[in-house]
Amino acid sequence: MGIITFVEHDGTEHVVDIEEGKSLMQTAMDNLVPGIDADCGGSCACGTCHVIVDPEWVPAVGNASEEEILMLDMTPEKSASSRLSCQVTTSASMDGMVVRLPEFQM
Repeated sequence: MGIITFVEHDGTEHVVDIEEGKSLMQTAMDNLVPGIDADCGGSCACGTCHVIVDPEWVPAVGNASEEEILMLDMTPEKSASSRLSCQVTTSASMDGMVVRLPEFQM
């Protein structure tokens, strides 16, 4: 179906297969990608699954909800293309997407 590359803060890359319909957070956890804590289990309540989507892929992941933006506002490394990976549903249109993990989660 396709791949997504997670890049740790130190540059280590993890290339994983897309499982359409899963959250980006669950995809990372299923593939043992370090750096996503997911303390709330994916309910948009903690911000510990923060990722930074490469800007060219922002249209593929869509816009953050107001609730997600409030959580992201508390993250120390928020950028214009930040998302909570629990709120991004993977699809075939994300084939080749790169997401970066911040140095610190909340």
